Amino acid sequence: MAKSSADDAELKRLCEAAIEGTKQKIVMSIRVAKSRGIWGKTNRLGRGHMPKARVLAISTKAKPQRTKAFLRVLKYSSGGVLEPAKLYKLKHLSKVELVSNDPSGCSFMLGFDNLRSQSVAPPQWTMRNVDDRNRLLLCILNICKEMLGRLPKVIGIDIVEMALWAKENTTTVTTQEKPQDGPVASIVTGDDLKVTVERDLVSQAEEEDMEALLGTYLMGISEAEAFSERLKRELLALEAANVHAILETEPLIDEVLQGLESASICVEDMDEWLTIFNMKLRHMREDIESIETRNNKLEMQSFNNKALTEELDKLLQRLCIPSEYSACLTDGSFDEAHMPRNVEACEWLTAALRSLDVDVDPAYARIRAVKEKQAELKIIKSTFVRRASEFLRNYFATLVDFMTSDKSYFSQRGQLKRPDHADLRYQCRTYARLLQHLKILDKTCLDPLRKAYCHSLNLLLRREAREFANELRASTKATRNPTVWLEASTGPSVTVNNADTSMVSEAYAKMLTVFIPLLVDESSFLSHFLCFEVPALVPTGDPTNGRTSQSNVDDSDDDDLGIMDIDDNVGKHGNSSSIDLGSLNGFLQDLLDGIQEDFYAVVDWAYKIDPLRCISMHGITERYISGQKADAAGFVRLLLDELESRISMLYNRFVDEACHQIERYERNVRQMGVLSYIPRFAILATRMEQYIQGQSRDLVDQAYTKFVSIMFVTLEKVAQADPKYADIMLFENYAAFQNSLYDLANVVPTLAKFYHQASEAYEQACTRHINMIIYYQFERLFQFARKIEELMYNIPPEEIPYQIGYSKMDLRKTLKSSLSGVDKSIGGMYRKLQKNLTCEELLPSLWEKCKKDFLDKYESLTVLVARIYPSETMPSIAEMRELLASM
Repeated sequence: MAKSSADDAELKRLCEAAIEGTKQKIVMSIRVAKSRGIWGKTNRLGRGHMPKARVLAISTKAKPQRTKAFLRVLKYSSGGVLEPAKLYKLKHLSKVELVSNDPSGCSFMLGFDNLRSQSVAPPQWTMRNVDDRNRLLLCILNICKEMLGRLPKVIGIDIVEMALWAKENTTTVTTQEKPQDGPVASIVTGDDLKVTVERDLVSQAEEEDMEALLGTYLMGISEAEAFSERLKRELLALEAANVHAILETEPLIDEVLQGLESASICVEDMDEWLTIFNMKLRHMREDIESIETRNNKLEMQSFNNKALTEELDKLLQRLCIPSEYSACLTDGSFDEAHMPRNVEACEWLTAALRSLDVDVDPAYARIRAVKEKQAELKIIKSTFVRRASEFLRNYFATLVDFMTSDKSYFSQRGQLKRPDHADLRYQCRTYARLLQHLKILDKTCLDPLRKAYCHSLNLLLRREAREFANELRASTKATRNPTVWLEASTGPSVTVNNADTSMVSEAYAKMLTVFIPLLVDESSFLSHFLCFEVPALVPTGDPTNGRTSQSNVDDSDDDDLGIMDIDDNVGKHGNSSSIDLGSLNGFLQDLLDGIQEDFYAVVDWAYKIDPLRCISMHGITERYISGQKADAAGFVRLLLDELESRISMLYNRFVDEACHQIERYERNVRQMGVLSYIPRFAILATRMEQYIQGQSRDLVDQAYTKFVSIMFVTLEKVAQADPKYADIMLFENYAAFQNSLYDLANVVPTLAKFYHQASEAYEQACTRHINMIIYYQFERLFQFARKIEELMYNIPPEEIPYQIGYSKMDLRKTLKSSLSGVDKSIGGMYRKLQKNLTCEELLPSLWEKCKKDFLDKYESLTVLVARIYPSETMPSIAEMRELLASM
């Protein structure tokens, strides 16, 4: 037998895909052929009645109250994909009718009572075989019975035959379920799919009895009424026989009643005995319960007494103060050898206080012994905190005094000594654990200790910085450069002192290299040693990721803090880190306050030697600022910011003084030729570029902008003092500016901008001066041309020769007076151009520009004459060009 399409898992999957999103589950899907029948006529095959391939699918949708069932009709689209066509609710299925015209019995119709038009014949569905038909109809009937509680009307189909077919075809059917973890195959037998027609209509046993009965009375029965009368008579006979049999059994019934009466008497006697025994047992049970209650109370009392004894023993252990700890806390020594014992005593005291405050049951807290012991422990705590605080304050001061009294710790004449705090920190680490326990015992005692430590160490740091800065300046030999760079009295030919002053910026860098890492390390050491709950710091040191080794500076530097191993819990309390960070910055202010004055002294000393070294120092400071990212070293960042501001202020002072020197040119006597500050600015800019280090570009560019703006404004004012020679002075100075800054403008964008600005001003001044020279020699000729151009705005060109003063005769007179001896006039232009020029190297380019502008004007004149006076002749452009070339 061929496999039924109802078992096709792929067909079922396609149907589920077609109704995806409707929350319905496919129970069965099977391929059918659809055709349209005509009421009362034989179905004819034609173009409009050809069978169409369809898929019938039975689906269900679960609801909270009940489950709905649907019959879906799906058709194939043009792409071969199943898509929904019709939807019927099975609750409206009223009949299932077999088509009588189909001898195979594979065609049937489904009637629904909610169709709008009952006059149109419902579609006929044709199955491939009778098995497919029975399988589909049995599934529909089962669902109607189980979900709807009723069966539709079945016409033309034998129910008994379908039930027998369902019993014989109990084949297994594999259905695909798709849970969350993937598809799982489940086996459904044919018993699950068949309609239990036998159970619903008549059972098999009843059917057999009916067949036997019908077989017994089959012969001799002609009419139903006679058969019914015969059955009634036999029923009456059977009832009479039953009554007679009951009457014959009366003696037996009497004997049974007598036996029941005697048994009832015995039962009553037994019930009386049982009542007596039950009362005795109840009294005995009450006695046993009373004995058990007394025993339980005794056991509980014994257990509680034992637990109370153990608890009191523990409490006595807590209340007991070891004598060695008591002596150590109240009158012990704080020498280095005794510190392990002191720390151990602190740990015991902390644990004892915590056990009495937190771990003790609240009921014990009201006991007088506990209260007295708490008061005693608090007295011991306050005594120890007071003694330890007093010792540490004296210890910090003594330690610093010892170091300051020894001159070998500081820089001396002829020897720079790098500050070394390794021994200081080593001795302080001895008491780091003690400070942490003091913080736990009494947090308020830390601020006086922190203030004492900062005050003592501040004296040491300021002394080290002062001695180092003094020796650094004394050991640095540098020639002082003058601050007057652009003074007019020096003249352009005076050579500026270009002495090497690099050792000045190197001294400043050495000061930062030595002290900035030291200050950062001290800030980090302070934050951990004095128990500030802030994030751990990584000392940044030299921004070049390494400390520069100097020949006369001690290279040995032990900056390993070694504090993080004191207490692993330091800095882990994020809720108070912001508060501690603000307090830390306040104590850092006390620790490092005043040390900035020594840095300022080095900056001022460097400025006096060479103001331009401010550029190098500014770049060095910016690199250190970019390397300081830790919040706990906030004062170091402020120090670097203030140094940067002071360097910028000094450099701006130098720039302002140089600008004042430039502005003084405006008040001087008449100037000729190139102003002296033009070439001197090129020398100044070259040296400034040599001093740029790293990020000082903006500082120098701002100075360039200020310098050049003042230079150009002053140049314009000086030139306007003598308008007759203003253009000569302008283009000579702008040309000198371009020549002196040509190389720098190629690499410095800011100077390139001013270079182009000077180039435009040079071109404008040259154009004005050359036009003046041309008009001086040929004023009448080009004045005549300009007036003609003005007339052309209002008069047609052909009428101009008839105007007064513009006739052909006037043109001839003008040409004769201007172009006769034109070679002498051109020579006069050259002499005029050369007369007041102080920069002879500009003459060739100016003369070429002059000849070009003259030819352009002459060409415009010839075009104008040819248009207005076509019959007149004048020297051609080629002749004039040859004449100019021969000059």
